Amino acid sequence: GERIPTDGRVIEGRAHIDQSMLTGEPLPVAKGLGDEVVGGTVDQDGRLVIEATSVGRDTVLAQIIKLVESAQTGKLPIQGLADRVVRVFTPIVLAIALVTFIVWMVLTGNVSVALVAAVAVLVVACPCAMGLATPAAIMVGTGRAAELGVLFRKGDALQALQGVKVVALDKTGTLTAGRPELTDLLVMPGFDETEVLALLAAAEAQSEHPVASAILRAAKLRGVAVPTAASFAAIPGFGVQAIVNSRAVLAGADRLMRREAVALPENDPALAMAQRGRTPLYLAVDGQLAAVVGVADPIKPETPAAIAALQAQGLRVVMITGDNQVTAAKIAAELGIVDVVAEVLPAGKVAAVEGLRGHGPVAFVGDGINDAPALAAAEVG
Repeated sequence: GERIPTDGRVIEGRAHIDQSMLTGEPLPVAKGLGDEVVGGTVDQDGRLVIEATSVGRDTVLAQIIKLVESAQTGKLPIQGLADRVVRVFTPIVLAIALVTFIVWMVLTGNVSVALVAAVAVLVVACPCAMGLATPAAIMVGTGRAAELGVLFRKGDALQALQGVKVVALDKTGTLTAGRPELTDLLVMPGFDETEVLALLAAAEAQSEHPVASAILRAAKLRGVAVPTAASFAAIPGFGVQAIVNSRAVLAGADRLMRREAVALPENDPALAMAQRGRTPLYLAVDGQLAAVVGVADPIKPETPAAIAALQAQGLRVVMITGDNQVTAAKIAAELGIVDVVAEVLPAGKVAAVEGLRGHGPVAFVGDGINDAPALAAAEVG
């Protein structure tokens, strides 16, 4: 549960690291000798000895903050246009007012009349209607948006939103629920599904791995009574082993099954699960394969309708995610999203947003710190 203090390289140990703050990927990544780790990510299990490679302003997290600040300090094009208009308009109006004052002084010789005429020019030239109408329109628009659960930090975003042609979305936590759920449970012949799920949940009950949480939620949802494991041991990088109801239970990756000499089927269903974007997990009971489990980050129920509504308005919808290409492509196919940019870090998301500007103004939708630079870089974030 400890956070990695700074960017570095693993020189001893093995553990699963939660990199969701950086990549958005909901499942932790196994790290071992020689692997790079990023400051701010979380060690889910195991012990690591890390040699620091970057500290302070050189770390990945510091670079993310720098990207956000850089994007926020840049002026929008409309701001530059307004500045140019003001630089020309104001001196011209003042010059006209001065000429008016001089002409009326020459014609009437009355300072008061000349002054009134000059002030009249200034009043008429002032775009009062625009000055009043613009904030009123912004107030009404932001108020209506607040009623619908959308908050605008600045009125500029509301103005920019009407011109958006491309909507780019993060995957994890935006299109999907943001936490893994049990999606597949394939029970081998000779085993009962309820018993298998009970044994699996009992073995995972003491694990801190996000997959364990998904299995326990599934057991609770199906009303399965979870027994207490007599013994438990986490094997970093492999899985867990436990004794449940006097039965030896192994749960983990295929390498754990091979290490413990558990025979796997020739037509391994885990391969098909992986191709569908699932993370496969094996369960062995008393040295025999009992089940193959698939865990994935499910799509939110409201997501398909939202994507369809955006596309119906003629907007180009793009997925930009730090998750792997296979998972991203699977989710995109289910939602009807054609354009996918996967396996990118925060700086890569900014580059993707910049590249999409060729198709028009971009709105970016995200929910994590890894999305912050892209949110700031887009016209609307």
